[in-house]
Amino acid sequence: MHILVAEDEPAIADFIERGLRAEGYSVTCVHDGAAAQIEALNGDYALVLLDILLPKQSGLAVLAAIRERGSDVPEILLTARGEVEHKVEGLDKGANDYVVKPFSFEELTARVRAQLRRPNQAGADGLEVGDITLDFRTRQVRRAGEEVHLTAREFELLAYLMRHPNQVLSRGQILNAVWGFDHEPGTNVIDVYVGYLRRKLRTNGTVPIETVRSVGYRLVARDD
Repeated sequence: MHILVAEDEPAIADFIERGLRAEGYSVTCVHDGAAAQIEALNGDYALVLLDILLPKQSGLAVLAAIRERGSDVPEILLTARGEVEHKVEGLDKGANDYVVKPFSFEELTARVRAQLRRPNQAGADGLEVGDITLDFRTRQVRRAGEEVHLTAREFELLAYLMRHPNQVLSRGQILNAVWGFDHEPGTNVIDVYVGYLRRKLRTNGTVPIETVRSVGYRLVARDD
């Protein structure tokens, strides 16, 4: 799942990003309200973590813009202790929850998981493409009923591919969603990890990930 983090304090943003990536989520970080609004309205995010006091545009203004557009993506506000009026205003504007700074990472991830389990969040607990199933709660992957053991990064890559079955994804798209880079820095890391996935997902001689020459990769939905 891809999470947007809007936080202007570098240390806190880095703390959140590292922790969420270790949990297997894809993360994009922005550091001001204007960038947060653009990303939230144009990106494909499962959840947004939004600091209230952002430069250029407040988190509450960003939240209002997102809800006015009709998006129901879960929003968790990050607030400083004592900002009672901001918390109330945020909830009134459509925020789903809030976390008070300083917070433990365990508390934050518990609130993230709670929002991603909401009934109206399609695919919040898992994904299924062809004979491949992926469970976010147990971090378990199976192909044709057989368990496949993946590293955290392999799991994250597979989850992204499974969210876009039969769709050709460029290396740039994959790099941004899974590694958080905005450009391809001359690395073959994607090809290496796709290779790992192919070996682990191979069943009866079939591999569900195809290479599209000069473009990227595609996860093919099939049951054989």
